[in-house]
Amino acid sequence: MTTATVVDEAALRASGLVEPYPQLPAHRPRPLALGLRVLGPLGLLAAWQTASATGALAPDVLASPGQVVRAVGELWGNGQLPAALTTSLTRAGLGLLIGASTGLVLGVVTGFFRLGEELLDSAVQVLRTVPFLALVPLFMVWFGITETAKVALIGVATSFPMYVSASGGVRNTDRKLVEAMRSFGLGRWAVVREVVLPGALPALLSGLRLSMTLSVIALIAAEEINSTEGIGYLMAQAQNFSRTDVLAVCILVYGLLGLLADGVVRGLERLLMPWRAPRTAPAGAAGKPVAR
Repeated sequence: MTTATVVDEAALRASGLVEPYPQLPAHRPRPLALGLRVLGPLGLLAAWQTASATGALAPDVLASPGQVVRAVGELWGNGQLPAALTTSLTRAGLGLLIGASTGLVLGVVTGFFRLGEELLDSAVQVLRTVPFLALVPLFMVWFGITETAKVALIGVATSFPMYVSASGGVRNTDRKLVEAMRSFGLGRWAVVREVVLPGALPALLSGLRLSMTLSVIALIAAEEINSTEGIGYLMAQAQNFSRTDVLAVCILVYGLLGLLADGVVRGLERLLMPWRAPRTAPAGAAGKPVAR
């Protein structure tokens, strides 16, 4: 070790600085990671069961977990829950397909074409600030109490997150790469397909995640429009008869739908963008401060 090195280390110790070292997340086995993820829900479930068993949570306020499980068996056995799930998933899926597709097209047009931005962006931004729940009375006047009103409401709610993400992702595409592709003779739509959309993929998947989450939120609002089918109808019936166990089942179903939607997008991210896998480091590779 040279004299200069010794002097440098002594100066670092005296100043309280630490030795620069990249901080990478330590490797964690997948079973352990999954186990840590379920600790939170299990803790909530244990607290719920404890409160019900001790009488702190009365059944007329919220049914116990055991009663909820029995309600699931009852609703599944008589066919109400499968039928309601099918109806609600169809509504949410159709609305999401219409809304996300519309937002994607508008986002690409306004993000890639200057004329599209000048003509459309200001109008879309004005509409984006209108709460979709405010459109419920208007949709009931336009479409009546039909499936069209429910699907349209979900479509409107899910279009704007995708629009914002797509427009921003397209604008952030490397312009030098776009010009290079044009110099090779690619047309505008070919550039969009081959360069712009792949480059904007992270933003598009983020927009899809937000849109899928909003599709569940909008589904709850849509099924309050005098529904005769779906999870919302089950909730209305349970409210009329003060069935807190059925109400809890419906709330949990909505929550699981949101969790499933998020899991689908995470799976798409791993499939379409494998290079974004989290970096790991061997155990013990974390940086250490210089001894004082």
